[in-house]
Parts: sequence; structure tokens; C-alpha cells
Amino acid sequence: MSAVAEGARSNGGLVIGIRPDTDRTAAPDALSAVVFTGMGEARNALIVSSADAVISVGGSWGTLSEIALAQRRAEIPVVCLGGWQVTDPAGNPVPGPARAATPEEAVARVVSDRSR
Repeated sequence: MSAVAEGARSNGGLVIGIRPDTDRTAAPDALSAVVFTGMGEARNALIVSSADAVISVGGSWGTLSEIALAQRRAEIPVVCLGGWQVTDPAGNPVPGPARAATPEEAVARVVSDRSR
């Protein structure tokens, strides 16, 4: 997530980090502000509840948790950039988040979905 924070900040973005811990030395320097929760993975609900859109990157278990929480909120777009794709027992993709091949495509998808 450090690279995401650096990219957003270097392009004039305000970057708020919602940390699962209370370790002030672990927060990336690129964050504009940090909320230390000490909540572990429970902070994923805070992230999704505060989001206008969710772009997941990669495939950790925490990322899957955030995707699932975001999918329950139908009013926000969810796009996966690589990583998770849930399938049924037969191996067929379960309807869910849009997928994107590049960061630019992911951003374009959420911006397009938000403008509807």
C-alpha cells in the first residue's frame, strides 16, 4: 500500500491511512494523515464504510474481506486489479466485482460507475 499512497500523494491526492495497529513507526511516510485503530482486520469495515469506491489490488485474505464487505454495499463500485476471483464449485466465476487489467482501467471503471 505504500506505493499506492506515494502515487496518490505525488499526484496531489490526500491520502488517509486507516491502520490496523497502533504502531506509529509502521505508517508509510506518504500518508497525509493516519487513523490508528488497534482493531486488526476489523478496521476493514471502517475502510469500506468510508469508501466511495473500492479498488482491490492483489489477493491477501484481508483484501478478500474488503471485497466481500464492499460487495454488500451495492451503491459503491468495486473493481479488482488482479487478485481474487470467486468461483462456484464447478469453477464458474461468481458474479461480483468488475475486473481491470491496469490501474488506469480500474480508476476509469470506478469513475464511470460513480457518475451514473
